[in-house]
Amino acid sequence: MADTSLAAAAAPAFRFSATETLKHVVLVLGAIIVLLPFYVMISFAMKSPAEIMQQTGGFFGTQAAFVDHYCVKLGNPESACMVNPIAYNFTQAFTKAPLLRYLLNGVIVTASIFFIQVIVAMPAAYALAKLRFWGREAVFGLVLFGLLIPVHAIALPLYVMLAKLGLTNTYAALIIPWTISVFGIFLMRQFFMTVPDDLIDAARMDGMSEFSIIWKVMLPTAIPALLAFAIFSVVAHWNDYFWPRIVITGARDLFTPPLGLREFKGDIDGNNYGPMMASALVIVTPLIAAFLVAQRRFIEGITLSGMK
Repeated sequence: MADTSLAAAAAPAFRFSATETLKHVVLVLGAIIVLLPFYVMISFAMKSPAEIMQQTGGFFGTQAAFVDHYCVKLGNPESACMVNPIAYNFTQAFTKAPLLRYLLNGVIVTASIFFIQVIVAMPAAYALAKLRFWGREAVFGLVLFGLLIPVHAIALPLYVMLAKLGLTNTYAALIIPWTISVFGIFLMRQFFMTVPDDLIDAARMDGMSEFSIIWKVMLPTAIPALLAFAIFSVVAHWNDYFWPRIVITGARDLFTPPLGLREFKGDIDGNNYGPMMASALVIVTPLIAAFLVAQRRFIEGITLSGMK
C-alpha cells in the first residue's frame, strides 16, 4: 500500500499549457501543408485521367474508371483494358520520355557539383577557421555577403558568359556555375571552429602539411557536416528547374529530372497528370530515401555547425 502511494506521489502531474498546445497545433498545421502536395502526387499517380479531372475515386482510384476512359471513350483494344491505372501511369512515365536518362543526368550533375564544391569548400573553410592571415575577417564577410545574393540576380551574366564560351547545351553549363558554394564554405567553417586547435597542432608536429591536415585530419571529423551539406546541395540541384531550363534548350539528352516532367505537358487531350505524377514520384523518392538514411547525421551536422 505504501509502495503504491509512493509511486503515485513520484509520478509527474500532467499540466495543461496553452503555449505548448499552440506550438503543437502550428507544427501539425505546418506538417499538413508540407505533406499535402505529396498526398496529391501519390494519389494522382494511382488514378485514371477521368478520376483526376473529376476529383473522384478516393485516394487509390478504381479499375472501372480506367476501363471506361481507355476502352469506351478512347476506343483502345481490349488488351489495354486489362492494365491497372497504376501500372499504366508508371509505364507511361518510363516510355513516353527517357526517364532513366534524365535520372542519370541528374546523378551526374548533382554528384559532380557536390564533389567540386567539397574540394573548394574544405580548404577555404579551414583557412577561415584555423589559419591566421591579414584580411581573414574581411574575406569571411564577403562569404556572408555572398549568401545574400539570389541565384536569379546573376543568371543573366552567367548565361551570357557561357554562351560566349560555347558551353550552352553541355554538362559544363549545368555544373560550372555552382562549383563554388558560399553556403558550403560557411557551414564547414562553422564546423571547423568546433575542432580543437590541439588536434591541428599535434598534426603539424608530426610533420603534416596544411593540405594533409585538411584531407587526413579535418575531413574525417567533418563527416556529419558534409552529410548535412550534401543534403542541401543535392536537393537544391536535383530539383532545380530554373537554371537547366535556361542553358539546356535543344539537347533533350541532357535534360535533368525536373525538365523531364515537361514531356507530359500539353498533350492533345490536356496535361497527362497521371504519368506526370508517377514521374514526379520516381524523381523525389531517392531524395526522401537518402534523407531518411542520413537524418541523424544531418541533424548532428547542423547542430555542431552552429555551436560557435
